[in-house]
Amino acid sequence: MSNKLIFELSSDGRTGYRFPDLDVPAAPLEESVSTSLLRNSKPELPEVSEVDIIRHYTSLAKRNFGVDAGFYPLGSCTMKYNPKINEDVGGFSGFTSIHPLQSEESVQGYLEMLYETIKSLSEITGMKWGTLQPYAGAHGEFTGMKLFKSYFKKKGDKKRTKILVPTSAHGTNPASARISGFQVEEITADERGLVSIENLKEHLSDEVAGIMLTNPNTLGLFEKDIIEIARLVHEAGGLLYYDGANMNAIMGKVRPGDMGFDVIHLNLHKTMSTPHGGGGPGAGPVFVSDRLIDFLPAPDVGKDGDRYYFDYDKPHTMGRVSGFYGNMAVLVRAYTYIITMGSDGLQKASEYAVLNANYLKEKLKTTYHLYYDTVCMHEFVLSAKKMKEEFGISALDIAKGLLDYGVHPPTIYFPLIVPEAMMIEPTETESKETLDSFVDAMLEIYKTAKENPEILHEAPLNTAVRRVDEVLAAKHPILKWKPE
Repeated sequence: MSNKLIFELSSDGRTGYRFPDLDVPAAPLEESVSTSLLRNSKPELPEVSEVDIIRHYTSLAKRNFGVDAGFYPLGSCTMKYNPKINEDVGGFSGFTSIHPLQSEESVQGYLEMLYETIKSLSEITGMKWGTLQPYAGAHGEFTGMKLFKSYFKKKGDKKRTKILVPTSAHGTNPASARISGFQVEEITADERGLVSIENLKEHLSDEVAGIMLTNPNTLGLFEKDIIEIARLVHEAGGLLYYDGANMNAIMGKVRPGDMGFDVIHLNLHKTMSTPHGGGGPGAGPVFVSDRLIDFLPAPDVGKDGDRYYFDYDKPHTMGRVSGFYGNMAVLVRAYTYIITMGSDGLQKASEYAVLNANYLKEKLKTTYHLYYDTVCMHEFVLSAKKMKEEFGISALDIAKGLLDYGVHPPTIYFPLIVPEAMMIEPTETESKETLDSFVDAMLEIYKTAKENPEILHEAPLNTAVRRVDEVLAAKHPILKWKPE
C-alpha cells in the first residue's frame, strides 16, 4: 500500500481527462474576469492518470473507518448505523435538484416536508413549534440563547445577564452562552453525578436568564430532580434550555417540554439518521414553548388549507440564523427516519440504546472503574485512573489499543469531572454479538495493561498509520502540500 501523496505520484504531462475542443468562439478571459483575479502562473496541481487517481483514493478509502465498517461507541456523539433507505430518499432528485430561490408554488412538496418535520419534532419534544434553520447543535444552542435575549429584551428586563451551566454540560454550552453575550456561572454536581439543587439555589437571582442542561446528562444519568430544577428556575424568572444531544435515550419515553424546558435544540445528524463523522453535515433545529414562539427565526413555514408557504410576518422575530431554510439533505433524512420508524419504533430505539449501554456497563464495571454505579441511560463513563496509577496505562493508551481490535475508541477525557474518562455509547443498532466482542477487547486490553503495558504504549500496532503526535498535529498542523 503506497504512502505517497497524490502530488508525489505526479508525472509531468500525464493527464486523466481531456476536455473537448471548444466549439464556440473563444472570448478573451479579461472580458469576463477581473484582471486582478487572473493567475500569473499555472496552479501547482498533480499530473496523474485516471487509474492513478482511482487507485490512490481507493487505497485511502480502505484505511478509513466508519460506522458501516465496524463498532463506533463514541460517547455523546451517537455514531450509530443509519438505515440506507434514508440515504436513498435524501438523494431523490426532487430534493437535490431544487433551488433555494424557487417560487413557493414550485416547491410545495419540499415545504410540506419542512412543515411536517417541524410538526413531528414538536410532538416528539413536547414543544409548541420550532425552526429548522440552524445547521448544527452548537448553532442551535446559539439560536436558543438569542431567543432568551429576545424574550427578556421585550420584557424590558436588562438585568438578566447570567446563564447557569452544570459541570456535566457539553463543552459548547458555555461557549454558546458566552458568544451570545451572557456571563456563564458553573453549577456543581452532587455525589450522584446530578445537578446539585443546593448549589443551584445559591446561584439563582434576578440576574439569571436561565440554565442550560441536557437530560440525561453527559454522564449518561437521568436528572431525577428536573421538575424541581424547572420550578426553581422559573420561580426565579429564568428560562430552561435543553441540549438535545442525548435525545437518543428518551425518544417516545419522556419529552423535554413536559420536564419544563422552554427551548430545545435537536442534533438530527445524531438522533435522526445522518452520519456526521469529521464534523458534518449537521442540523440543529430549535423548538420552543408558548412564551417564545413569537421570537423564532423568520421565515416560518406555514400552511393555509392545502398550500404551504414561508411566513415572514413575525414582527418580534430574532431574525434569520441561516441563509435559507436549513440543511435540506439532513432534514430529509430525519423526516424519512421519523415516518419509517413511527412512534413505536422511536420508543424501541430508546429502549435498545439504554439496554445496550447498561449491558456493557455491567460487563465492564468489575474490571474498569465506574464512578457512578447506577442505572445509566444511553451512555456511561468509565475511568482509567486506577489503571494509570497501577500499570501506567492511560485512557489514551486504551483508546489506541482498541484500534488494533478493529473498534473505534470511545470519547476520552470527557466529561472533565471524571479523571481519565472513557465515555461509551453503544447505540441501539448494535447486536449482542458486537457488544460481546467489544467487552472481550476491553478485557484483553486490561490483561495486556497488567502483564505487558509497553504494548499499549506503542499501540496501535496493526493500523495503516501508527500512533501520531497529537499535540504536535494540533499546534502545528500541515494543511496543504508544498513542493520542497
